[in-house]
Amino acid sequence: MKRYRYNKIKEIVQSRSIETQEELAAALLKEGIEVTQATVSRDIKELMLIKIPTGDGHYRYALSPEENVLLSRSRINRLFQDSITKVDYSLNQIVLHTLPGSAQSVAFAIDHAKWDEIIGTLGGDDTILLIARSEADVQAVLKRISDLMKD
Repeated sequence: MKRYRYNKIKEIVQSRSIETQEELAAALLKEGIEVTQATVSRDIKELMLIKIPTGDGHYRYALSPEENVLLSRSRINRLFQDSITKVDYSLNQIVLHTLPGSAQSVAFAIDHAKWDEIIGTLGGDDTILLIARSEADVQAVLKRISDLMKD
């Protein structure tokens, strides 16, 4: 649901002028997504939305122009450190255990990192299944994950 909501927020701020969190919550409600003001505030922060001038003395939310700002190395480090609780593997499959509700965010980060060794991810609520191209690729992926979990 979070990923869907994030995509809707991006659509909304790109297609119309949204000046306040309340306007964004109302636009989401029109899309069938009921959210609290606290959720909207957190989403704005996590999506790193910025306020830009509209030219008439007002400001509106917009996506940050920086490429991959959501997937910076420091954000991924923090995400992995704060979320992953256990890593296990068998053959060409790696299982990541996370705190409840964190698996989708970690899976999203891995998907968008475009690691050549990974052919797919499947994220639940607190577990992620990674499929490596081969058994030989598993150790490289485990090293990447381990490195990202370090300070």
